[in-house]
This record gives sequence, structure tokens and C-alpha cells, in this order.
Amino acid sequence: MSTPYHSLYWATLLTIRAPVGSIDRLSQSLATARVDLNPHQVDAALFAIRSPLSKGVILADEVGLGKTIEASLVIAQRWAERRRRVCLIVPATLRKQWQQELMDKFGIQSEILESAAFRQRRVLNAFDQPGKVMICSYQLASNKSFELGTNPWDLVIIDEAHRLRNVYKKSSKIAANIREATLQYPKILLTATPLQNSLLELYGLASVVDPQVFGDENSFREQFADAALNPTSRERLRERLRPLCIRTLRKQVLEYVPFTERHCITRPFFPTTEEHDLYERVSAYLQRDTLIAIPNAQRQLITLVLRKLLASSTFAIANTLEGMANRLEEALKASKSANQPEQLALPDDDYETASETAEEWRKDEDEEEETPRLNLDFDPGAAKVEIQELRSFVELARRVALNAKGQELLSALEVAFGKVRELGAQRKAVIFTESRRTQDYLKRLLSEHGYQDQIVLMNAANSDPDSVRIYREWLERHKGTNAVSGSPTADRKAAIVEEFRDRATILIATESAAEGVNLQFCSLVVNYDLPWNPQRIEQRIGRCHRYGQKHDVVVVNFVNQRNAADQRVYALLKDKFRLFEGVFGASDEVLGALESGVDLEKRIAAEYQTCRSPEEIERAFAELQQQLEETIESRLAETRRALLEHFDDEVRDRLRMSKEQAASALNERLRWFSGLLRQELAADARFEESGLRFTYTGDHGFQGRWNLDWQDAERQNESFLRVEHPLGQRVIEQARARRLEHAGCV
Repeated sequence: MSTPYHSLYWATLLTIRAPVGSIDRLSQSLATARVDLNPHQVDAALFAIRSPLSKGVILADEVGLGKTIEASLVIAQRWAERRRRVCLIVPATLRKQWQQELMDKFGIQSEILESAAFRQRRVLNAFDQPGKVMICSYQLASNKSFELGTNPWDLVIIDEAHRLRNVYKKSSKIAANIREATLQYPKILLTATPLQNSLLELYGLASVVDPQVFGDENSFREQFADAALNPTSRERLRERLRPLCIRTLRKQVLEYVPFTERHCITRPFFPTTEEHDLYERVSAYLQRDTLIAIPNAQRQLITLVLRKLLASSTFAIANTLEGMANRLEEALKASKSANQPEQLALPDDDYETASETAEEWRKDEDEEEETPRLNLDFDPGAAKVEIQELRSFVELARRVALNAKGQELLSALEVAFGKVRELGAQRKAVIFTESRRTQDYLKRLLSEHGYQDQIVLMNAANSDPDSVRIYREWLERHKGTNAVSGSPTADRKAAIVEEFRDRATILIATESAAEGVNLQFCSLVVNYDLPWNPQRIEQRIGRCHRYGQKHDVVVVNFVNQRNAADQRVYALLKDKFRLFEGVFGASDEVLGALESGVDLEKRIAAEYQTCRSPEEIERAFAELQQQLEETIESRLAETRRALLEHFDDEVRDRLRMSKEQAASALNERLRWFSGLLRQELAADARFEESGLRFTYTGDHGFQGRWNLDWQDAERQNESFLRVEHPLGQRVIEQARARRLEHAGCV
């Protein structure tokens, strides 16, 4: 039987600091995480915290191995050590995902910083908010580099850090600003592609971590310019990188991480004559040199949005075109009365990723810009003609009662569900669309064909009657539990995911669901609308094809057989980026070669605008494919392997040791915590025999079912108790504060 003396001993062990860089020290953060114990992640986290003298490291595991988890383990460790000034610099589109990952898996609060935070605070530095991880975009970090650099960070983490690899070039202003601002602070750089096209990229990344690693650019060139060809020089470079960079390949962790495969189902469809006519007429309109309804400053972006809606459904494009006609008509009236015309931004909020796409396309997201306006000098007669033309498009779109792609979806679902059944997975599908109106159309269509009451929707608002009801019922079910975060946006999304997991068959989701949602219980992904950005597609499929998925994932795509450009885009995504088949999906070599998927998206949009005949389309996409092949199949591939990858046997031994040591340390901490709780909560809790589950009835606001095993907690729908939770901390403080008599010796 335990005694108060045991309690004091266990509480002391749980709070004592182990040696820096040891597995015992890292076990403090491992024990609080809702993640499976993967040895390569433990190994990478240990690598990052091992030397207190190090200015930082580069974690360069291949795509799909969880660099986010590796970095989060280090954040959690710093958190346990009360070193809580942490900054995350990430691409704008990944900010929400990081925020949710930190909260869901590690219970760490964070705040996404926008420019508005600096304007509102005026005097204070918005980065200076102890107790929260600060998350910001590259652009904000660059624009506010002075404020970033004057905050005393304990740790700075830079995700997708290959964006900084050209920092040595004078043109890389954002990279240079970030490097200078974070120079004095310990850093972790995350990238699956630390070396793509030039050895100087390694020099650039290393200089972001520590400028002393290689000295100046000339020094690096003198020492290692021939490393791609000279084995001796290459080995010297490898040794210089060894304490700075660690990289594990997916093939090296198959013993520990069971990856499932992807299977692609391609469904061709033939638009009706009316649908094809609408496409041709709107496409010709968008290709004109001059348009009054679209401001020149936003021409490229709005054209992309319109083409996406046009490819999505007639229901999506009709309202957007009508909105354009109405705004142009209002502007025409305003110009006649010499008033300022209405602001013209993106044509409609129907395309949910419009504002995000604008943010990605804009060179500097935090730069103050006026919303583009119509030119007051436009020809009223030409404006009237354009208004009439837009309204004729709307009329044609609304005459189309059935969409060929929608009809094809009905049969495609049955084929895909058959495949899913063969694979032993649940009959569940997530259907992605880029339009909220298409989402409504698909719900009506599927409800009329056997799926009524089996469908849930997810979008940025989640305000439809069914979603509101689901949210209210979820709140009632989880009343008084830690499942309710207090953030309506996050809780609405959690309620819909739970409804999909436990009751519904189909989730129809707009792009917002592709961020920060884990759907590994679903193994059927339907791309009703296919993005042109490969990284967005990978993110979508990755909601289901991720660690924890027990079955192969089926991916369904649709190809318009009356559109040559659509066919070439699909072939590019399928064959060159290998997104839809295989064990891993798109490789880091391929996605890393892009630098950013936005670049390819822009290039494809330009091809749609300039190519008018099938021959022109063929030539343009053949040229694009050739350029991509040259980039992907870089001559540095062999050099990259020689410099950054370790022998399989060496990695296997290292990972086996990490796994065994971490498991042992975790089991010990769990035993200490369980013993402490049983002793200190004996009067207020009923424990099961294992000691890992208990019901708390005390008066401290933590009543309910608790579980020390996070995986079992999820299965049993119970709350996971971390040492850092207020209840855990109260118990530790209670045990350590108790005055005990000297026990003497026996």
C-alpha cells in the first residue's frame, strides 16, 4: 500500500529535470502527447534538444513521417521546462493546422497573429504574449521583423523551411528578414527538401540556423563547390552537416509505421450540349483582352475563381455571374451620378478558398492595398453590352437542370463503395468541392438518390439547419467535459466530424475541411472538384490517408471528356505528381520541386487563358510537363542521397534503441503518475484495477471519467489526463507541499 511518503517521492520524480538530451527528459513531453510512439519522431526530437550549445537543427524527414509531431514534442518539452516563449513561422495556409495540432495532441494553447494585432496594440509588441505559442506567416514575420527580433524567444520553429534556402541571394528579402530577426534564438527548421537544385541551398538553410557553420558564401564555394562530383569533398560536407541535420526515409520506418496504399478510380464524364456551350461562351468571355466587370489588378485571380466555379457546377457559376452583372450595373449608375463606384473584390464568397488564394497569390499578404475599383472612364455603352452578356450566361446556366458530373457521381459512388467493401473499410466517403453552392446541389442530388439523412456538410460557416442541430446535440452530449473547447468554430467542426464518424455515411466538404481535420476512419476520398495546386490535393487526401488509417484509401476523380485542358491537367497531376496511387502519394521530391503549388496553379491558369485550340493546349502542356520533369529529375538527386541519408542498418539500430528507451521511460512515468493519483485522490475518486481509469467526484470542477491512456480515452469517450492538466498539477503540488515527519530507517 502506498503512503504520503510515496506521494512525495512520485511527485518529485514527475517534476525533477533529467539530463539535457536524455530520453528521460523527453519523456516529460511524450507522456502528455496524444500521439503514437514512433521511434523516428522520438529520435528526431532528441536530436533537436540534445546539445544546449546548438543554435538549432534541420529536421528533414520525408513527407508523411510527421515533422510536425517532432517539432511539437520539442515545444512540449520546452513547455514542461517553463520555457514558453515559442514562435512558429509557417506558410499562411498551415497556421490553423498547426494551432489545432498543438491543442489536440499536446494541450498547448497558441495564437495566430495577424497585422491587425499590431495595429490594435499600437505600443506593445504583439509577439510578446507569454503562455501561448505565437503562430505567424512568413510575410508577417518579414514585415514585423523588428518586433519578432526583439522578443526573447526560447524557441523558433520554421515550417516548410526550404522557402528560405535561397536566403543568400539579394532578391530573397523575406528570407533575409526572417534570418536576421531570429539569428540569436534557438531554431528548428522543418523541410522534406533541404536540397533540390543547388548545393548552395544547403548553405542557405545552414546560415539561417547558424551563420558560423560554413562561414560566408565564398568560403562555402571554395570548400564544397565540387562536392557533387568529388567523394572526398562530399564526405567532408556530410560530416559538417551531421550535427545539424537529420533525415529519415519512409522505407526505413516500415517496421514501425504501417503505411496503407492509395487506389485511384478515374470517372470520365461528358457534359451536355448546354453545359458545354456555357463553358465555351464564358471561357471566350474570360479570354478577352479587356473586361469591364473585372478590375485589371485582380484579373488573373478572379479569372481563376470563375474557371473553378464554372468547372464545379452550373449552380455555382450562375449566382456568381449574376452578382458580377449586378455590381457592374450599380457601378454604371454610380458613375452617371459622379459617385464613387462600389468596391469590386472577388466575385463571390461561394468559392471558399478565394480569400486564401488571394493571400497566397499576393506577393505580400500584410501590405496595405486598396481594393481595386472600376475605372470611372469606362464606356457606358460597352458596360451595358457586358451586363447583357453576363445575364445571358446566367440564363443559360439556370436552364441546365442536370449536371453530367453530378449524374456520374451517383454511379461512381456505388463503384467506389464496392471497392471500399473489398478492402474491409467502413462505408464512408468524404466528397470535396470548391463551391458552397455545389455542396448544396450535391446534398439535394444524393438525398434524392438513396442517401437522405446520411449526409453531413462541412464548410467555413457550418450554419445550415442540420449543422446547427448537430452542434447543439454535440454540446449536450459533451456538457461539462474537456471535449468542449469553448471555441464555437472548432467545436462545430468537431461536432460534424463526430457525426460523420458515428452516424453519417457521406461528408460533403468545401476546402475548409482539408485543414486540420483527421478523418482516418474514412477511406474514400472523392475529388468532385479537383484543385490545380498539387499541395492542396495532397492535403485533402491526407485527411484520410494518414498515420492511423487501417485500410487502403480509394481516391475518385472526374475528367471532362469534352475539355482538352482539363484532361491534360489531370494527366499531369496523376502521372507526374503521382498523387492518387501507391503507398505514399506525392513524394517530397516532386512536391518539393514546386517550391510552392501556387506557382503551378498560376501557370495552369495562364494556359487556360491563352490556349484556344486543342493543338495550342497540347503544345503548352507538353512544354510545362518537360519543365517539371527537368526540375523533378534533378542531377543532384544522387548527391542529396549521399549527403543527407544514412545507411538503413544504421537507422534501424538507432530507431530500435529510441523505441525501447522511450517505451521504458513512458511506462515508468505512467506508473508514478498513477500511484500519485490513487494516493492523493483516494477520498474523491473510484479507480479501476489497472489504475489508469477513474471517476472523480471531488469539488474542484473536474468531475467525470478520466483516463491516463489517451488511446483508450478516445475509444471510451473519456477525458485524457495529462500531468500538466490543472487536476494533475493540483495533485503534485498537494503532495509536495505536505510536511512529513522523518521516517527513519528500518
